[in-house]
Amino acid sequence: MYQEKPREKPREASRATPRTMHPTIDTTIHQAAPTAAHQGAPTAARRAAPTAAHRAPHRAVSKALWWILLVSLPAAAQQPRIVNAKIESRSAAAGLDGVFRGLLSGQTGPAWIGYAAPMIAGDRNMCCWNNNACVGCGLEGPKTAAPSSAPTGPVRLEGPGSFVVLYRVEQRNVGKIRSFSADCELDAGGLTVYWLTGVRPAQSIALLSSFATLPDSGVKERDKMREPAVSTIALHAGPEADQALEQFVAPNQPESLRQRSAFWLGSARGRRGYEVLRRLVRDDPSDRVRDKALFALSVSPEPGALDAMIETAKGDKSTHVRGQALFWLAQRAGTKAAGAITDAIANDPETEVKKRAVFALSQLPKDDGVRLLIEVARTNRNPVVRKQAIFWLGQSRDPRALDYIEQILAH
Repeated sequence: MYQEKPREKPREASRATPRTMHPTIDTTIHQAAPTAAHQGAPTAARRAAPTAAHRAPHRAVSKALWWILLVSLPAAAQQPRIVNAKIESRSAAAGLDGVFRGLLSGQTGPAWIGYAAPMIAGDRNMCCWNNNACVGCGLEGPKTAAPSSAPTGPVRLEGPGSFVVLYRVEQRNVGKIRSFSADCELDAGGLTVYWLTGVRPAQSIALLSSFATLPDSGVKERDKMREPAVSTIALHAGPEADQALEQFVAPNQPESLRQRSAFWLGSARGRRGYEVLRRLVRDDPSDRVRDKALFALSVSPEPGALDAMIETAKGDKSTHVRGQALFWLAQRAGTKAAGAITDAIANDPETEVKKRAVFALSQLPKDDGVRLLIEVARTNRNPVVRKQAIFWLGQSRDPRALDYIEQILAH
């Protein structure tokens, strides 16, 4: 199962977040002919490479020197950590789109096209886990190949912080987009994998954007590529990814794309993403987009996110959005969040928002939530609000709540 490993207590079958490690060359890699290797290797490696005259008497030395040569080759000659596959390397130095479209137009049977891209910082590991162990992933179903033994001292595919982007192609169309940590071993199910080298981040984002912005077609397989295209863009390091996501949330874009992109601005794009979300919750005309932007703020690690949620809870024109802000504030907990929720119960003009705020109190940690619910049930002048508070106290099963309810029934 594909999953992102949790940052703290990893569990079996949890979902993934990418870690900054890199694929090693699988030991089944096909060796290039010596002449081609000599042409691409640095001068020192060419001197070290064995000649035909040396091979027979010095097989052990030759094998070791070949490995040194392989390590010294540029990334264009190296392969990702993929097993059970026929890997064919292509250079994308002249432009990703042309190479990609060329491969796509000639591909009738199933295959994969992939490359490495620079990844945002953070504790992220996108792979498949079982019993807290990364077991690798199957691209064509359950992984069948046994884990390969990587060479001692891993050969880095790209610089620090890369991840793998893969497109499944068949009948001249793209059917799937997937991304993995660079150290996740992948089983290609016997298919060909076209590995592209020299891919520039801006070109990767441009290609992914062409899938993220696909119009509704009514074809499920085609439409479901939009979500992974957006999430994969969000994992790219660099300002090009920020720019793409910011364009996706613009008012002239389809609302589904705007909502999808808002989440990733909060969860992956740091300060720049927070600033975009702050503008959305303050100024966007769409209640639905402001609602999604609130959720994105609730998962943002930026210090200002909580204040933006509180402002929305107090001042948004929509009853629904104010209520949602209170709910997400409760998930953040803390003194500030509790204060904003109780303020809404006391001062919001809409009873519906007050009810949502009472529910938000029930979502706070019990030490705070039950105490505040009892206070609302005792002192609030709105009978609907008091009734809601008593209802959620009953649901808490907290001894303090049960004592208070018994007192009410005794009178």
